[in-house]
Parts: sequence; C-alpha cells; structure tokens
Amino acid sequence: MASYKTSVFCNLALFVALLLIVSVAESRNFAVGLVKSPPTCDSVYGAQEGDTCFDVSQKFNLTNELFLAINPNIDCDAVFVGQWLCVAGSA
Repeated sequence: MASYKTSVFCNLALFVALLLIVSVAESRNFAVGLVKSPPTCDSVYGAQEGDTCFDVSQKFNLTNELFLAINPNIDCDAVFVGQWLCVAGSA
C-alpha cells in the first residue's frame, strides 16, 4: 500500500512539474507590441529670436501634433534662441 501511495505521489509531482515547465515555455510578454518607440529626428532647426512652436511648425509645413510629437520635451512657452528643434522626423 505504501508503494502505491508513493507511486501516485511521484506521478502527481511529475505531472505538476511538467505543467510548470510547459507554462513557462509557452509564456509570452504581451506588452512588447504596446511599447511606443521614441520619436526619430531627421533634421533640426536652431530657434531664432521671436520663434514660437507655432511659427516653426508653420515654417516647415508641420501640423502642431507632429511638431509636438517629434519634440516631446519642448516647453512652447520658453523657446530660447539657439534651441535645437526637430523639424523633420517620425513619431
């Protein structure tokens, strides 16, 4: 009787181990496709006195949304002379 219980226990342990191995092997990181890639910049412009985000986006025929997307850290209330602004790229 003891050998039967030992056999059942060993089979159960092997089955649980097999399930664990299969679940780890089949697990996938579903968030990989959800990570947004950083914007790329192909051309820059040095801001001049009086430039605003709107002026620069109009000068280079960019929509406001694209301009802000390719310049993610820009503070449009504080554009300074010589600041590099991305004027061509993808977001």
